[in-house]
Amino acid sequence: MKLTNKVRQILSWYESDNPGTKANIARILMEGRLGGTGRMVILPVDQGFEHGPARSFAPNPEAYDPHYHFRLAIDAGLNAYAAPLGMLEAGAATFAGSIPTILKVNSSNSLSTTKDQAVTATVADALRLGCSAIGFTIYPSSEYQFEMMEELRELAAEAKDAGLAVVVWSYPRGPMLDKTGETALDICAYAAHMAALIGAHIIKVKPPTAAISLDAAKKTYENSPVADDAAARFAHVVKACFNGRRLVVFSGGEAKGSDALLNEVRAIHAGGGNGSIVGRNAFQRSREDALKLLGDMIDIYRGKVA
Repeated sequence: MKLTNKVRQILSWYESDNPGTKANIARILMEGRLGGTGRMVILPVDQGFEHGPARSFAPNPEAYDPHYHFRLAIDAGLNAYAAPLGMLEAGAATFAGSIPTILKVNSSNSLSTTKDQAVTATVADALRLGCSAIGFTIYPSSEYQFEMMEELRELAAEAKDAGLAVVVWSYPRGPMLDKTGETALDICAYAAHMAALIGAHIIKVKPPTAAISLDAAKKTYENSPVADDAAARFAHVVKACFNGRRLVVFSGGEAKGSDALLNEVRAIHAGGGNGSIVGRNAFQRSREDALKLLGDMIDIYRGKVA
């Protein structure tokens, strides 16, 4: 695997990491149609845990099969595939070495009333399955946020010692935030910064809106305003990730039309984001439509589509 200068530059940002961890970050960055560009598109399929099988897969029944998602990620030329333990185990032998995988090691479900997640897999599982990274969700603002951060600290240290990368889903939610607050610009930037401070190599957050949620932050944003366009908001979140010295990707969120999603991707690209991590917007479509959408996203990140 010959590294590009861009990937070498990105690896230089992770000054404390061992060669194994850097090699796994490089594997993700060098994979697929975006390999070597510093941009990424990742397929996450943890929605069955979060929302239930029918809500996740009934719109495209082929997606009930774990092998479907491996093939979709591979055939679309994506950088990596992320899923909980059982999904990866179901295709581990068939697709060994075919695409970098990320083991999601904690999960929630729609039957819970608490803003928390259970640890459902281990670093040993990730090594056994040949994964390049572990993935972990924290909920800044939750009543359980500090316990989640402490769990992440321990798992991240173990993963790094074993030469794995760490991907953090940083999703603000809890009693002090309404739905608007969960994706407000100041909250998204704060959540991304927290993930960087905890030691994430790759940070996943939701696309920010123009809202400012924290009263304490409003004066700061009045004095140092962010331009009222999507690209500027993405650039602000990137800046919050150590001035762009940490990789940050943005979720696709709830199902939306292709035009809306591609406009969002154009803004991420223009704002210097490292890419997208898109689940339902891909696998709930037919395979043909999903491959078309993912291909269009990749073309935007490659600078081939205006």
